[in-house]
Amino acid sequence: MQGESRVNNLLIHGITIDWSKVDSESYLRKIPAIGGLECLEFHRPVTFFAGENGSGKSSLLEAIAIACGFNPEGGTKNYSFSTYDSHSDLHQAVTVRRGYRKVRWGYFFRAESFYNVATKEREYADLLHPSAGYHEKSHGESFHALMQNQLRSNGLYLFDEPEAALSPQRQMTLLMEIDQCAREGSQFVIATHSPILLGLPDAEILTFDQGPVHRCTYEETTAYEVMELFMNHREQMLNRLLGRNGERAAGESREEKSHGKKDHMERKDGNL
Repeated sequence: MQGESRVNNLLIHGITIDWSKVDSESYLRKIPAIGGLECLEFHRPVTFFAGENGSGKSSLLEAIAIACGFNPEGGTKNYSFSTYDSHSDLHQAVTVRRGYRKVRWGYFFRAESFYNVATKEREYADLLHPSAGYHEKSHGESFHALMQNQLRSNGLYLFDEPEAALSPQRQMTLLMEIDQCAREGSQFVIATHSPILLGLPDAEILTFDQGPVHRCTYEETTAYEVMELFMNHREQMLNRLLGRNGERAAGESREEKSHGKKDHMERKDGNL
């Protein structure tokens, strides 16, 4: 019962996909994680989409955002512009199942189109709504400032790789801010590669790796596995990745030969 009440308290409960509205030749049908996916449910205030590049997580997040009424390139629901139509038609097949609570605010953040959104934010500014001056800040500072400015209670937030320009320290700050905002009734769906963000307690992780999208633990994510392997076995991994094992062996052989030649010359000089 406790789990059910928690689900019913979410702003969006999930989505359904009507594949009859997707072209039969569409590349979307060939993506293992989402091709044929008919429904997806959200159980917690924070849901992460994890997976390799090209696994479909951004395509699905984008479709959900557009189906929720957000501009394809990002921004609030009040943003209406198009720099380049790169989004798929998947949103036409997506139906969002909404909860009983009204969404008070929301934002769709896309790392790849942040520059365009920051430019439009400046154009939209007026005396009552002054620009935050995102272009006047460093890339990482502007990312973090935008998210800080947009996070509010009872909001719906769809973030696509929000960690792209953030240092590890800023990622930890963002993690704390997401957690606090979720406690205040907001809901997040986040596509990320960050092992820091993925570590948020009580979040639900959906992996787009290894077949159809499915739930997994933090330790089962590729982001965690690769980072753990690298941190614990850095030298071995670098030697393998950079092909240094053979070079090191050759270097040691040359050094041994050099020492042998030196010893031989010293012995020869001693006999003279």
